[in-house]
This record gives sequence, C-alpha cells and structure tokens, in this order.
Amino acid sequence: MEKALRIYGEVLRLVRLLPKETRPYYAKYARENFVNFRQLDASDDPSELFLRAYNHSLWVLNKYSVDESAADKLKEACLD
Repeated sequence: MEKALRIYGEVLRLVRLLPKETRPYYAKYARENFVNFRQLDASDDPSELFLRAYNHSLWVLNKYSVDESAADKLKEACLD
C-alpha cells in the first residue's frame, strides 16, 4: 500500500504541471482510480497497474506538451 501511495503522490505532482483548467479533472481521475484499485484481489498484479498509471501519465503529459522527463520520479516509483 505504501508503494501505491507514493505512486499516487507522484501522479498528483505531475497533475500540477498541466494547464490550470485541466488540473481538477485529472486530479479527480487519479483519485477515483486510486480508490477503485485499492481493493485488489490476490490474483491481480499491482505492478501491471503501476505500469498502466505510468503509461497513462506519459500520454497525458504528451497531450499537453509537458516534457516526459517530468515523470522520471513516477517511473522510479513504479519500478521499485
């Protein structure tokens, strides 16, 4: 759970780099997904979910022309 909280924090840090008018949407989206995935089954692989969070974050950053290197800390958190 600690790793998931760290990743969630990194995603929220990235949200602050987005245009001001888009921040509430993506912050809410991140929170809803975090809440939905906190009740994982034993068969679910959390590393797959962490990778999906990283890839989706890259997509959003590219969409708003934010340098992908901003997600380096998120990548590290996902790979730990």
